[in-house]
Amino acid sequence: MREQIQIPEGAQTIMRKLREAGYEAYIVGGCVRDMVLGREPHDWDITTSARPMEVKALFTRTVDTGLQHGTVTVLCGGGAYEVTTYRVDGIYEDARHPKQVTFTASLEEDLKRRDFTINAMAFNEETGIVDIFGGIQDLRRGVIRAVGDPQERFEEDALRILRAFRFAAQLDFEVEENTRLAAGRMAPSLQRISKERIREELDKILVSPHPEMVRTLWEAGITAVILPEFDRCMATPQNNPHHMYNVGDHTIKTMEMVRDDPILRLTMLLHDMGKPQRRTTDAKGIDHFYGHQDLGRDIAHKILRRLKYDNDTTKKVETLVYYHDMGIRLTPAGVRKAIVRVGEDLFPLLLEVKQADLNGQSDFQRGEKQELLDTVRALYDEIIARGDCLSLKTLAVSGSDLIEAGVRPGRQIGVILKLMLSDVLGTPEHNTREYLMRRYAGDIEEAAGAH
Repeated sequence: MREQIQIPEGAQTIMRKLREAGYEAYIVGGCVRDMVLGREPHDWDITTSARPMEVKALFTRTVDTGLQHGTVTVLCGGGAYEVTTYRVDGIYEDARHPKQVTFTASLEEDLKRRDFTINAMAFNEETGIVDIFGGIQDLRRGVIRAVGDPQERFEEDALRILRAFRFAAQLDFEVEENTRLAAGRMAPSLQRISKERIREELDKILVSPHPEMVRTLWEAGITAVILPEFDRCMATPQNNPHHMYNVGDHTIKTMEMVRDDPILRLTMLLHDMGKPQRRTTDAKGIDHFYGHQDLGRDIAHKILRRLKYDNDTTKKVETLVYYHDMGIRLTPAGVRKAIVRVGEDLFPLLLEVKQADLNGQSDFQRGEKQELLDTVRALYDEIIARGDCLSLKTLAVSGSDLIEAGVRPGRQIGVILKLMLSDVLGTPEHNTREYLMRRYAGDIEEAAGAH
């Protein structure tokens, strides 16, 4: 942790020009926090006593980012810097934005409106760090604490509820008790926040070094509002020798066991969502979850649509959820056919999903299951190294070849190509134009004759 802050030349130039004109100016918020932590800031925000039009008068290249809220973007030194007038926020009517703001000459009043102490610090080279609310101390203690009354801060902007836990997950901090309790009380107000903003914060938690923060969200009553399906997983036991956790805790463990790729972390979060509704218990007291993959895919689809995920992410995660428990024959042909079913791009991710799923289970038959997965992985590596045909794109015969042989464009071309692909998946050596055209000459002649 350091308190020596190196400010980009563009930000220094802006603050120097504002001060020379008789105004106060500081960098503020997350950039101060990150620099104290020794991290590279992504954005440099500046706060000033100058009003928006006074800022615009001082600089030739500006963008009216949000004049009603006091923000002007100044282009300087190859960078873009948001310069915002000290302000006091008015009443928040939508649990997100103030209806109006009042400009003030007081830096302290401006800092009071910010969310957490670690984000309520300001700095310039003349004054040093302005830390009215104990942000540096909280950074040293590893604590996320609201500025002032946490309930008031969350009433102003409900998204701060998720931001508190997101910062804790990213920084390996804890949410201070009063802040955490207020977040739980105010959790229902998250229903007023756009699904896109909730998704953004959830994504940041999932790909953080601590995706297990989802458990803390559950304990605080927040997932009950934004992801109630997870609460059902936490209430579903797995009385089965292959498991040692309930469904929710197994889910959390698998997220910890997979790398911080957004698709992988989302898949592990959602992969067993079908289990609560598919749980049955046999006469011996053993739980089973037959068909949870199919239902899980449908539930994953609903969740991803609800949270406004893009189509590509939705399709990939649904596919991985559906196939996460798929059995694969331990032969080259069996693996090739599995690759085709899942997709060439997704099959390597499926192997990672399966490994994380295994790592989140009990030790029962772990050695045998790991050996099976290692065999699939080795066969996959050999298939890729040989360059085996895995799709119509690399099949030695194309639709054009069939048209040239007399088959008219239409459904029959696809039927014949799929027959050829199935043949090649079983025996890669058959992937030659000469062999395939000879082997399926009868099908080709029949299709051509039908027209």
